[in-house]
Amino acid sequence: MPDIDVPYYLARPTTPVRAGVVVIHEGNGMSMQLLRVCERLASEGFAVAAPDLFFRTGGPAARDDYREQAGALRPEEVQADLAVVADALRALGASRIGVTGFCMGGSYTYETALHGMGYDAAVGFYGSTIAKELGEPRCPTLLFFGGNDPWVPAEDVAAVAAHHADTVVYPHAGHGFMRDGSDDYVPDAAGDAWARMLAHFRRYLLVT
Repeated sequence: MPDIDVPYYLARPTTPVRAGVVVIHEGNGMSMQLLRVCERLASEGFAVAAPDLFFRTGGPAARDDYREQAGALRPEEVQADLAVVADALRALGASRIGVTGFCMGGSYTYETALHGMGYDAAVGFYGSTIAKELGEPRCPTLLFFGGNDPWVPAEDVAAVAAHHADTVVYPHAGHGFMRDGSDDYVPDAAGDAWARMLAHFRRYLLVT
């Protein structure tokens, strides 16, 4: 076991903290795009923390094949690490906590919504395993997919959409459509999804 606590990137607003969001990275680990997401959410008034879930296996994408690190994750350890980070946000003053993530992080977001304790809203982006673990989330959950995603079969997306009314599919978008600065980025889908995510978090986290 590592001899450090869960490391995480923290971004917070200059205004008093009312709500927090845990952001879960993709399978390739911590990225500049992920940090930009954190800072954008903080600019909207949320305290935000993104844990490095690969800290037990060398840190951000330490191996030549990051899939080894993703495959080494244990769901129970992931949930425990997310809980530590959520508690850190509460210590800053957040009374309600949301969770979001992308790709691998989207799958773990859904798992957190199903099994995690103390979360008030969840937003998952193109999680490839969601269709295999459909259940009833413990908090309001919004899910996004690209309709042209080579990593998430169309039948899986359809199954998720049939199970969850709050599922949005962008037919022309592929996997990673939120990754600004990459070839996968789809500006109109990303812009619409961002607005919907903010509305979801504002509705369920910024409760007066």
